[in-house]
Amino acid sequence: MTDLVTLNVSAAVRDRYSEASKTQEAALCCPVSYDPRFLGAIPREVLERDYGCGDPSKYVRPGDAVLDLGSGGGKICFIAAQVVGPTGRVIGIDCNEDMLALARRSQPEVARHIGFENVSFRKGQIQDLKLDLEQLEVTLSMEPIGSSSAWLRAHERADELRRTSPLVADESVDVVVSNCVLNLVRSEDRRQLFSEIHRVLKVGGRAVISDIVSNADIPVTLQNDSTLWSGCLSGAFREDGFLAAFEAAGFGGLEILERQSEPWQIVAGIEFRSLTVRAHKLAPNCCADWDGSNATDVVYRGPWKSVQNDDGQSFSRGQRVAVCQQVSDTLRREPYAGQMLFINEVSSCCEGTSCCDPASKNDMSPRADSWTMLPLATASNCCGPTGCC
Repeated sequence: MTDLVTLNVSAAVRDRYSEASKTQEAALCCPVSYDPRFLGAIPREVLERDYGCGDPSKYVRPGDAVLDLGSGGGKICFIAAQVVGPTGRVIGIDCNEDMLALARRSQPEVARHIGFENVSFRKGQIQDLKLDLEQLEVTLSMEPIGSSSAWLRAHERADELRRTSPLVADESVDVVVSNCVLNLVRSEDRRQLFSEIHRVLKVGGRAVISDIVSNADIPVTLQNDSTLWSGCLSGAFREDGFLAAFEAAGFGGLEILERQSEPWQIVAGIEFRSLTVRAHKLAPNCCADWDGSNATDVVYRGPWKSVQNDDGQSFSRGQRVAVCQQVSDTLRREPYAGQMLFINEVSSCCEGTSCCDPASKNDMSPRADSWTMLPLATASNCCGPTGCC
């Protein structure tokens, strides 16, 4: 018995979903209820070929720029298009040609129903959001790979496209959504997958991902089963590992929005269920060298006795804590908004001399000796040319 995953995951997923784009496959569905207000504009063919386990579109907002990873036939994109409205936009990413064809031929009908067109579908792998596969195909059509030299030139062209014409640009979207797709990516590509999600989000943006998770590690024997992997089972993240993957990629403020109470399936004693998580791309912590000037006192409201943020800073209920302006700004925004009281607020920009220069400290409040100074993780100084953090 092998202890290695030998399954060709990409081929197993590609073949099964190509067939599922033509004929409905009930085994790929985890029952989900969608807002019926948005379904009437979507062709029946798309609705019947939808294979998801949640509804991340309900967390999209008017005006958002949305990126849907593994968009398939386009259902989530077409729902999101109606939510974001004409001032928003939606991009669907998929590498399956049959699913892309279904989504693209449905676009005109959806646009007629809703009165505007704000959706585009692009061909790419969700773990490599820099590479536009259709642009690469132009190169390959002119120079088919018939030798190792041609293969090397194709790789060089792919790298050039990533640099000069990325499929999805850095910090270009407000929200990344995905519906039961991340588990279909090979295990060895998952670190890059989460890194790419983080890269394309604007600071302050969020990822809302619905996926299948397990309550235990999945043995290699199951991981080598093509039916189980392509069926969103043997590639599932362990529940705690799913959250840890977001943290490792630099996300903060993680929230479990929905968790299926009863297992969707049980295989070999392992429970598989749907989980929807929201993760935030927070501003980098640039207060490592903070000298205590221009502080804001914050007080955690409760109800917990104390809480800790993703930078390791602790806030005890009712205790006044001095924080730098960047931390104060972060605590005012989601997902922390409403949890703190703000006292002795200061301008977000230093007046006069630089707030980043220890030699030019401003006088602290008379309460300075009672402040709790938080230990902050080391980070590069991010103060701009004006000296404002």
